[in-house]
Amino acid sequence: MIIRKATIQDSEIIAAHMLLAMQDVVYGFIGVKDSTKAKAFLRYFVEQENNQYSYKNCFVAEEENEVIGTLNIYDGAKLEQLRAPVLAYLKQCYAKEFNPEKETAQGEYYIDTIGVSATHQGKGIGTKLLKYIIQTYVNDNKYTLGLLVDEENPNAEKLYLSLGFELVGYKGLLGKRLKHLQMKP
Repeated sequence: MIIRKATIQDSEIIAAHMLLAMQDVVYGFIGVKDSTKAKAFLRYFVEQENNQYSYKNCFVAEEENEVIGTLNIYDGAKLEQLRAPVLAYLKQCYAKEFNPEKETAQGEYYIDTIGVSATHQGKGIGTKLLKYIIQTYVNDNKYTLGLLVDEENPNAEKLYLSLGFELVGYKGLLGKRLKHLQMKP
């Protein structure tokens, strides 16, 4: 397995992986529980540059020329700038005024989503993506990583804590209370 920066050619599978990680959020964005429309919404942004879901902000795990996992990460200081195209699109195309809470901020690189193809789940692909990001961002470049984990997902929290993330507080996002975890150099 190799882990590499994503390319625009990976957009379809990246959108599918993101949808696995944030299905309810995207359904809320588009106002309908339709996985085809939700995936198309995400793919539109994955294919673009300069937004939080862009392929430019993704790493992929690839095995035998198949992308089997995706991790989306970006500089928390750029959240508003990266989020602006998404909010503008929601307003223009869905007539939705949307002003979500800030899930990240300056001082951390934010892991927004991690998704693994259904046929490869439970094989440690997500863990390998996280270890790669920890090595690259924390160990090599001395950046702080941050992520949010749902209090109702203790298995994910256990994984993050076992890798060295620590609880630094709580954040609200879209009506949910989430644990804010960070890993510092």
